[in-house]
Amino acid sequence: MPLTNFGAILNFAEKVEQDDMDFYRKASSAAAAEPHRLLFERLAGEGRKNLALVQRTRRENVTEMILEPIRDFVRDSYQQSAADAQGMDLPAILAAAVALESRAIRYYTDAAEKIRALPEVSRALKTLAKKRTQRLGQIENLSDQ
Repeated sequence: MPLTNFGAILNFAEKVEQDDMDFYRKASSAAAAEPHRLLFERLAGEGRKNLALVQRTRRENVTEMILEPIRDFVRDSYQQSAADAQGMDLPAILAAAVALESRAIRYYTDAAEKIRALPEVSRALKTLAKKRTQRLGQIENLSDQ
């Protein structure tokens, strides 16, 4: 499904944040992830903050929306559903988390590029990509241990 405007881009960003937050919430209560429960709880909390940033960005910039459509940007390559973390072992949870973070980084980076005409929105999306890059590093450090 194409992401053809400002609203579609931010709607999908909300979905990404909500889905990932749900994954981390479930991962934090999974028995296999007990050694890293605090990290997953923190990631779920950061997801709430990221969701609030997306929603605030939408509210603050809705009057500045450009009606010019966005072209060649399709959500299909960014859709990824994580399995239920409750039924995973720790390596599977970490692999799913790496995949989710990598997908989010790609989406936010690509979306920021597509919506350059709205610099504040582009900047917010780049901020989300930067946060997700830091999170990816933390998760990859756990995977390497």
